[in-house]
Amino acid sequence: MAKTILIVDDEAGILTTLTSVLKDEGYQVATATNGTDALKLIKDDPPSLVLLDIWMQGLDGIETLTRIKKDHPDLPVVMMSGHGSIETAVRATKLGAYDYIEKPLSLDKITRLVHHALYQQQLETENLNLKQTIERRFVMVGESPSIRRLREMVKTAGASNSRVLISGENGTGKELVARAIHFHSGRAGEPFVEINCAAIPDPLIESELFGHEKGAFTGATAMKQGRFELAHDATLFLDEIGDMSLPTQAKVLRVLQEQRCNRVGGTRMIEVDARVIAASNKNLQDEIKRGAFREDLFYRLNVIPLHVPPLRDRKEDIPLLVRHFLKDLSAEQGLKLKSMTEGAIAILLRYDWPGNVRELRNLVERLVIMSPDTLITEDDVANALADQIPVETNSSADTAGFRPLREARADFERQFILKRLRENGWNISKTADDLKIERTHLHRKIKLLGIQESGQD
Repeated sequence: MAKTILIVDDEAGILTTLTSVLKDEGYQVATATNGTDALKLIKDDPPSLVLLDIWMQGLDGIETLTRIKKDHPDLPVVMMSGHGSIETAVRATKLGAYDYIEKPLSLDKITRLVHHALYQQQLETENLNLKQTIERRFVMVGESPSIRRLREMVKTAGASNSRVLISGENGTGKELVARAIHFHSGRAGEPFVEINCAAIPDPLIESELFGHEKGAFTGATAMKQGRFELAHDATLFLDEIGDMSLPTQAKVLRVLQEQRCNRVGGTRMIEVDARVIAASNKNLQDEIKRGAFREDLFYRLNVIPLHVPPLRDRKEDIPLLVRHFLKDLSAEQGLKLKSMTEGAIAILLRYDWPGNVRELRNLVERLVIMSPDTLITEDDVANALADQIPVETNSSADTAGFRPLREARADFERQFILKRLRENGWNISKTADDLKIERTHLHRKIKLLGIQESGQD
């Protein structure tokens, strides 16, 4: 859909000329001859950009601009005037005008200006959407006592400028916690700079952390800023710091002590004021005993220690996490919002999730993509987790210690339906509603699984 440009000017010739030129450029055009009419048009149907004359009868351009920015702060406004002055231009800019152009108008200049203004608005919108997407992706989901406590600690830590050391298994969400601390800090408007210390080969880690000068080593064809330098006045996240070599640890310790560093191959000291958050899936105190981690660096980093619990210790959060992932991933994949039956959730609760929240999200993503219906059932989940969830049996005939998947699934389904029937006083309609299946389908299940009201079969 073509973008709409609103032209506000009391000169008929200006309106006619600009309308013709902008329509030729592919824009839709609306016009107004005074500020009052312009404000009404903007209220009824906001345009993509406004070209606004300063000198008009009644409500002048400056007052019109002030009112536009009050109700539509993100709407770009380009001011036009045949009686311009530096003072007027400065005042308009301070009030929020995107730019200022003098009459007589250069049509080439004004079309370029419109294009640039709309392009910048598009970039700002995309940036805002990206930030919102990141915030949704890194939201801390859960109402278990451990997660509630962690959220409170994150808010407290965020308000300070102290270093934080986050511990936890792989996949628990240590980066999520680090980002949450950044969002709650006074540096939230600055970049969140991250580096995975385990993913970068040791010969390159110093260049990544501290940067390098041109010619510092073979392949250094240009100067490069390091992560500490990029995170000046911002936040630096050192992920998996337990995998950092001892020589590099010593150099990081020096930067933390002196708050300055020099690039590889350089001599000039560069001031760095980075708020450092570190994380590790290793027990760093055990690593200290092994001689693999510096004790002095540990105490520099461990000002505020935070631990992210594994998912197996907060299984009550699984239903909330699943609903969050279903909503997020359905939107991300452009699919209709999917849901999951209680039986499917019950299967997820039986699994210990060695990969933690990351593994759960990956499973939900697979189910969102591969399940043909909008309702994900226990069969879908059981099939997806068939290799991960063994079902034990006391049968001596089963020397492997496990039942076949079909038999195990049928037994689980029988017990689950029987439990629901008992809870609902054997009301078939209510139980079918709870299970989100048709009443006739439930009757077939009861008959097929040999369920009797006495609970015996």
